[in-house]
Amino acid sequence: MDTARQGLDALTGRSAKWLGLSAAAPERHTSALVADRFDLLAWRDTCAQSAALRELAEELAGHHERTDELLADVFLAAYQLDPRLRERATMHPSHLVNHRIIGELAESPEWAELRRETCGDPYVSAVAVLAQAPVLRLMLERSGQARARSERARRTQRDAAGAAKAVAEALRRAAEQADGDGTVPSAAADAVDEAIETAEAAEADAQRAAHHADRSLTAAAPGIGSAARSAAAEAAATVREETALVRAWGVGAGELERVSFDERARLADRLRTSRLAQWAELIGRFRQMAGGERARKVESATGQLVGVTLGDDLSRVIPSELANLGVPELRAVFAARYAAGELMLYDSQDEETAGRGAVIACVDTSHSMYEAGPGGVTREAWAKACALALLDQARHAERDFVGILFSAADKLRVHRFPADRPAGIAQVLDFAEAFLGGGTSYERPLSAASELLEEEYNDSARKRGDIVMLTDDECEVTEGWMRGWNEAKRLLGFRVFGVAIGAPDAAGAGSVLEALCDNLRSVEDLTDVHAAADLFRVI
Repeated sequence: MDTARQGLDALTGRSAKWLGLSAAAPERHTSALVADRFDLLAWRDTCAQSAALRELAEELAGHHERTDELLADVFLAAYQLDPRLRERATMHPSHLVNHRIIGELAESPEWAELRRETCGDPYVSAVAVLAQAPVLRLMLERSGQARARSERARRTQRDAAGAAKAVAEALRRAAEQADGDGTVPSAAADAVDEAIETAEAAEADAQRAAHHADRSLTAAAPGIGSAARSAAAEAAATVREETALVRAWGVGAGELERVSFDERARLADRLRTSRLAQWAELIGRFRQMAGGERARKVESATGQLVGVTLGDDLSRVIPSELANLGVPELRAVFAARYAAGELMLYDSQDEETAGRGAVIACVDTSHSMYEAGPGGVTREAWAKACALALLDQARHAERDFVGILFSAADKLRVHRFPADRPAGIAQVLDFAEAFLGGGTSYERPLSAASELLEEEYNDSARKRGDIVMLTDDECEVTEGWMRGWNEAKRLLGFRVFGVAIGAPDAAGAGSVLEALCDNLRSVEDLTDVHAAADLFRVI
């Protein structure tokens, strides 16, 4: 009895280790980051919308294993509010390289900078993934041996787990064949012993494979680290460029949310390849400056101080008058002078109040406008940046905007932006990118502007439009045309502002521009967006 029981107990004792392994195998993860179902849904939805992301996933999968999970991890590292890297010990051996790549990315300063733009935005996070594609390919190639050995470690670990289950199964059969006193037939006992030997060999093989995988991963780590930092820097630069372009061109978040992923990608590509893409920073500064001037502008606001006058406007009382209120004996005198309108007040000359009709920007696109001024900025770029800021100004005031591109008398293009319809970015780009070339004619664009204001007056009785002439040339007009122009100004009450860009002679005394415009200035430094700041206070 005791010997039989000891035989069964001995088999069970030698099998205990494998019984425990077969019953309680730890969970192994294939994703390096902790993610909930909403994070994973964002990743799947983004893949479904982005053809470029799907193409990248297919390309990498054709050359390497386990890349789907890597792309998902890179996306989530950019997208999640608080990315959490899993413990290395919980990772599936075949995905340890992915874990190392994501860890290196997350620890780089460049990645922290990138996340300021990508966090919570699936589109920008996907842009970050795509921007890293070349470096991801390089990292996968450099870690090829480590990935292969990690894959072998995965297989040997699977074999060891299978061998442990085989021990449990052999022991179960032995127990079933044991007689009443616990005696196990020798064949069944031998089967248990063989299963144990196989499990021990599988475990040793798994340990060797894991050791080799660790050594390969350690050897590849410096290359992975430097490549990860390079990838993060590349992604940050790409995202920063695209974000700056979108902001500079005035594309609102609401407009972006209404378009599909691929449409947004095509828009970004168009912004990036636009003729004025290199001047995005200038355009953005112009719009920012105009917004600041707009915030300062108050209808019928007090303008330049010119002296002291008498009156009863308490908002303009000079300090010495207010000081009388501090002397009880003089308060009655102050009240009497206030009642009589004889308080001393600051006198000022008010700026002209803003117009109410359309804002029309006539932009010269003759050959000479392509020339660059100080700082390398072209005259065209400065003029278009100013015109786009005027578009913002009109939208804010709920006024129609018209952009008229002109050059020679036979070259004219009109872009209309009614106040009651959204100004789509594609339409704005069409206006900004167009360049006609050729000579210069003042009569054709100004006549077109006058006709548009007359049309507006006939349709809605709106007067007091504003025309801004942006040019770098001096051009003659006929006497008969000038008479008609002055009559149109008198009837429609519009104002004309002129900007001579890089051409001081065009704004000189006795010039045609001076005769045409109510307000004229010359701009020499094309890097200075504040040269036209006063336009945005009076328009």
